[in-house]
Amino acid sequence: MSWFQPAQPMLPDILRNNAEQRASQAAVICGDTKLSWQAFYADLNRVANALRNEGLENGDRVAILMQNSVEMLEAMLGVMCAGLVAVPLNVSVSDEGIEKQINNCDARAVIASDEHTARIEAMRDRLPAHIEKRLIAAPAGRDGWLHLDALMRKASETPPDVSISPQQACNIIYSSGTTGLPKGIVHSYACRMAWAYNMSIALRYHCDTRALISLGLYSNITWVTLLSTILCGGTLVLMPAFDVATCLQLIERERISHSSMVPVQFQRLLASPDFDDFDLSSIEALMCCGSPLHADLKQEIVSRIPGDFIELYGLTEGLVTTQSPIEAASNPKSVGRPCPGQSLKILDGNDQPLPAGESGEIVGHGDLLMSGYLNRDEANAEATWKDEHGRTWLRTGDIGRMDEDGNLYLVDRKKDMIISGGQNIYPADIESVIAQNNDVIEVAVVGVRSERWGEAPIAVVTGDAIDTEALLQWTNKRVGRQQKIAAVAIVDELPRNPNGKVLKRKLRVQFADILDKQVAD
Repeated sequence: MSWFQPAQPMLPDILRNNAEQRASQAAVICGDTKLSWQAFYADLNRVANALRNEGLENGDRVAILMQNSVEMLEAMLGVMCAGLVAVPLNVSVSDEGIEKQINNCDARAVIASDEHTARIEAMRDRLPAHIEKRLIAAPAGRDGWLHLDALMRKASETPPDVSISPQQACNIIYSSGTTGLPKGIVHSYACRMAWAYNMSIALRYHCDTRALISLGLYSNITWVTLLSTILCGGTLVLMPAFDVATCLQLIERERISHSSMVPVQFQRLLASPDFDDFDLSSIEALMCCGSPLHADLKQEIVSRIPGDFIELYGLTEGLVTTQSPIEAASNPKSVGRPCPGQSLKILDGNDQPLPAGESGEIVGHGDLLMSGYLNRDEANAEATWKDEHGRTWLRTGDIGRMDEDGNLYLVDRKKDMIISGGQNIYPADIESVIAQNNDVIEVAVVGVRSERWGEAPIAVVTGDAIDTEALLQWTNKRVGRQQKIAAVAIVDELPRNPNGKVLKRKLRVQFADILDKQVAD
């Protein structure tokens, strides 16, 4: 028997340590607001005690509908310090979607920023009855609602006396699904600590980190930055919303060292005519994820932005690979290897593991995996593969291959795969070719109805001076015989979710009959 048996620290413990050991160091900066770790932690405890004073108990879920702000950060982390479950909601989701998510998670309270309280008020009668007395407005308030600032003034700044189990739910993040009810992805407190440990190492975080958050606090991409910075005791610099000019100014003024962004953000930063006027020398490491990163953009990022550039492939559900900058230089087509403690396999169409070099569905196993989808047993079953030892692996729905050294290469999304004339066509292969055309700014390849082939690939592009017929011929000279596109469509911009991922479903709907129209013409 061990003499010492320390308990595994959870996020509230790390926050307490930062308040004790880095009391005067800046914890969060947002606009003119700057809080030390000591002051920030005191606020988190006030939020936690205020929620407990309203009758909330361990495991109760608190929906949070707020714009990026210090108040949202305090609400989210204060919920965790109370042993509750934080459910940050995407503010860009429709009112119908917000209503479904609040009901799906059976929230016991809602915290909404002043600009979103009217949305909740309009659906009030259709929300769970136990929410009625726990509608909380932040920071100022609304008639008929509790006011978070008033509740905090009456609450103690002493940590609440709560016991948190490692396997207890910590948060629920809803997926970016575009139809029906998005899936609520549940992470335990232990899982989130595993994310913090793994991501902070892979992305080179440390105690002097100054990390910029430019995406919504509801996004798991943001949580990578958030968790890593908290674990190391660094400083969070929070943007209310992403803006190119403000982002560049903040990097220079606040001496930003780390951040996580999606490809379209990098694209817009580099396209700024003022980009070279800013001092970005403080940057140590930048992470990119969320959607495919084309080789030419990756090269421009590496050549024009200082510090290490780390591409991450991963799912909110819990599978992550990263590639070190040294390996990226010699093997740029790979998205790296899984984090320590994670394993990957590639499965064929019969769910049998494939050897190195063969393409199939990526499945993963490890301590970053979610607890499951909330109230979605069928979806959990669909996302599960069991090996010969009975271990459960997460199905990603992505197609990839691995080499002999364990490096992963993405081929495409399984659901985006086009079946044309019985042949599997991966849009990413065609997109990588079209992206090399100098007239094309952005491209997405989708499958549409074809009378001859059942389905055929078309290219949807953005650009100022594109000749569709010329681009069609240019592309088809450079792709394989079965990859030839049937049409080119020009749009002002590609539809994206708040994390920058192209919404191909919308394109498939928009251009569903493009080939029929060509025949008619």
